[in-house]
Formats: sequence, C-alpha cells, structure tokens
Amino acid sequence: MTGVLNFIFFMLVLGFICYTFLVLIWYIVTAVTAMRAMKKAEGIHETEPYEDRLQSDDIPPVSILVPGYNEEVSVEGTVKSLLGLRYQAFEIIIVNDGSTDNMLNTAIEAFRMKKIEQVVRRYVSSKPVKAVYQSEIHRNVYLIDKENGGKADALNAGINASNYPYVCSIDADSVLERDALIKAVQPIIDGNGEVIAVGGSIRIANSSSIERGEIMNVTVSKRPVVIMQVIEYFRAFLIGRLGMSHFNILLIVSGAFGLFEKSAVIAAGGYRTDTVGEDMELVVRMHRTARENNRKSKISYIPDPVCWTEAPETAAVLRRQRRRWHQGLTETFWIHRSMFFRKKYGTVGWIGMPVFFLIEWCGPVFELLGYGLLLWALLFGEVNAVFAIILFLLMIMMGSLLSVTSVLLEEQGNGRHTNVKDLDRLFWYAWTESFWYRPLTVFWRVEGIWKAIRRSKDWSKAERKGISS
Repeated sequence: MTGVLNFIFFMLVLGFICYTFLVLIWYIVTAVTAMRAMKKAEGIHETEPYEDRLQSDDIPPVSILVPGYNEEVSVEGTVKSLLGLRYQAFEIIIVNDGSTDNMLNTAIEAFRMKKIEQVVRRYVSSKPVKAVYQSEIHRNVYLIDKENGGKADALNAGINASNYPYVCSIDADSVLERDALIKAVQPIIDGNGEVIAVGGSIRIANSSSIERGEIMNVTVSKRPVVIMQVIEYFRAFLIGRLGMSHFNILLIVSGAFGLFEKSAVIAAGGYRTDTVGEDMELVVRMHRTARENNRKSKISYIPDPVCWTEAPETAAVLRRQRRRWHQGLTETFWIHRSMFFRKKYGTVGWIGMPVFFLIEWCGPVFELLGYGLLLWALLFGEVNAVFAIILFLLMIMMGSLLSVTSVLLEEQGNGRHTNVKDLDRLFWYAWTESFWYRPLTVFWRVEGIWKAIRRSKDWSKAERKGISS
C-alpha cells in the first residue's frame, strides 16, 4: 500500500475515532441524566399516588385518536383497552382511513355504532369525511369514516372531530397501560401552560399475554430480531429521549403514543401528509412555531406511561420500517434546515437539531465508514493493527455497552420483566448487537437516506397479527 493510501486511511480512522468519542460523551451525559430523572420519578410516585390525581379538578379532558387503515384484527381490542383507562374525562375517536378490509364494520358491530349528524370543523387540512358514528353502549366512543389519505391525514381528521383541548394519538395496534394517560398528563398539569406535548415509552408486546386489553404477563419473544428491538427501544427511550427531554431539545414523540395540546398542533398546521416521518416533523414544527410566536414552551418525555405495540418479526419487515424511519428523519431535517444554529430557535436550533443530526442521521453513515475501514485493515495487513483494534473496540462500545446499560436501566426503573430467563436473554443478546444486528440496521438506514434523496415514498404497512385480545 502506498504512503498516500496509508495517510488517507489514517485520517479516516482518526475522524471516525473523534466522531465515536463525541457520540460516547453525549450518550454518557444523557445516560447519567436519565438515571437521575428516573430516580426523581420514583420519589414522585411514592409521595403523590395517581389515585389522588384522578380526583383533581386540574386534569384536562383528552381526545384519544386511533387512526387505522386495514386494522380489523386490532381495532376492537385496542379500543376496549382504552375504555379501561383510569382517567376522568376522555373520548375515543376511531378514524377509518378508507380501509379496504373489514375494519369499518368490525368497529360498528363491536361497539354498536350508529350514524350521527355532526359537523366536523376544519381546523387543519384532511381528506373528506364520509360519515360520523357514535357508540350506543359507550357514548364517548366515535368513529370517523373518511377517504384514504394516510396516517397523518387520518390524525388531522381526528383533530378536526375532537371536542377536547388535548389530543392523544395512539396506533390502532397498540395497548395503553391503565394509568398511562394520567401519568402522561402530569407534566402538563405541572408545566404552568408551557408543556405542549408529552411522550411516553413504547414497549414491545410480541409473545406477551393480553387479556381484555390489559398486559397480564410480559414475556420476551424468542425471535432474535424481536429481542434486539426490545433492547433497542430501551436504549432509544430511556437514554435518548429522557436525556433530551431534560434539556428541552426533544425532537420526536412516538407516533404510537403521544399527548398534545390541540391548539399548539393547530397553530403548527397539523400533520404534514407529504413525509413518511410525520410524527417527528410535527414535533420539530411545534418547537419552531412556538419560538416564532415567542411562546415559552416545552416538549417532555416521561418513562413510566407505557404503550405496548407489535414489532416486526422478520428482517424483511423490519428493513422496510427502519428504512422508512430514516427517510422520514432525512426529510424532516431538510424541511427545517433553516433552524440549524439560529438564535431565534434557542437550544433546539443550537443543540437539539445539530446533536440529533450528528448522532441519529450521521450515525449510520459513519458506522458504514467504520465497517469499510475495518475491512480495509483486514485486507491490507500493512496497516497498523492498533488502529484496526481501536476501531473494532469503539464500535463494540458504541453499540453493545449502551444496550446493556439500557437493559439495566429499564429493570431498575420499571422491572416489568420478572422472568429470570427473559432477563438473561436480553442481557446476553445486548452484547451481540454489534456483531450482527447493528450492521444490518446501518445498511437499512443508509438505504433510507438514499430513498429520501431520490424522493421516493414507501407507504407500505407491516402485516399485523394483532396483540390486543
């Protein structure tokens, strides 16, 4: 190998090492912040029981939006689980987004829906509503039948039809824990009008037992792809989002479960329908709109309110999901590129956007570079072996060590996995991440960047078995 190639390799490795150390420092900061926040939350739970909060006059009524397309398998169980929520005043709005399966009739029959005459106000843009139904047995359950327009458009229709000042979005294949809503609303009650959105934790319910819309026994799937997603969700929520929320630079509230101030959503223009990452794009736009209107605002995340959802069980379906997520991330950064390093957007513009871009968007690009450099070092033995070893160890630290930490954090904070074999499985699989799972997701996320550059849209939807029973 020539001296020039050696120099190029050295500079690339040096750049990769510097990047990795910056990412590790950020993860250490957010992990420590997360641990302190979880410890503080434990104290709150002990001194302020949620039973007392349920009687408070400060609790705002909430409209729960359940958008669905071809969700006949899941919609009945999901709505039944929502009816069991411990909360003072809420309504459930099912939005049938032009389904081609039997979702509409399933909902009508399950809840004895009758068509009603109701004018749906047009706060934000959405496809035309064909009919509005109300349940005869649960007067707080409504069904909106509309033309197909995608999930974002369905959520906009739900916002237009809602009657309450806060809206909670939940996927039609998900189950909320009984106290999830009362826990999620607490930051709003304590926020003096500043908290405009709250996100909770998403957990994977594959292989867990659910009865009457309630998680009865949490069990970890034996499928490696599902196990790694369980671990990945721990890390993303407990380390990533909890830490960013502390600094008020949280840029995403999961589309599977989020609580929003309706007026703030309307002020931002509702959900965009021309991006595959509508959940993150809305949150960034809410940050942006609040600062442009000189409103002091905060978007929070708290780990305890949990929403259980179904995860992809095959690599092919997971690939489509991760490719779509990173495409949506790319589109959001492009749409809001003018927010970077702008004084008017405060910490979101100076820290939140750059850090999220550096870690989440650039992450797969730099990791792919790292795999290429490692392969280069293996193919050409003349390269200093020390660099190759350092490179390899950094990649292990960047993935597996953080995953192990997140598993420990989850069990320390929530302890929902009581089976010792499940805990062992999670712990040991976390150490394997860098050897097979992370390289796969790196390639898929880079594919998402390429799809965003090409402006191709992937609106495909995963097949659901249905977890709500």
